[in-house]
Amino acid sequence: MAEEKKTTAKKAAPKAKKTAGKTVTVTQIGSPIGRNAKQRQTLVGLGLNKMHRTRVLEDTPSVRGMINAVKHLVKVEDAA
Repeated sequence: MAEEKKTTAKKAAPKAKKTAGKTVTVTQIGSPIGRNAKQRQTLVGLGLNKMHRTRVLEDTPSVRGMINAVKHLVKVEDAA
């Protein structure tokens, strides 16, 4: 009886889609002190954990949802 070798071909990981330069600038203007843990974690997820810190993020639905959850703590500006 001949043994059959099973080959496992690795699939290439799908490449991330590049956005056409759609970004949004988010600046933290409110303190997370006294806020619930979910809002604090959302700020950290956005890369904001200190007052007046600014991040330039991709304008995706997930980022917009996170911004909406803490809209009273951040200032949003559309970047180019």
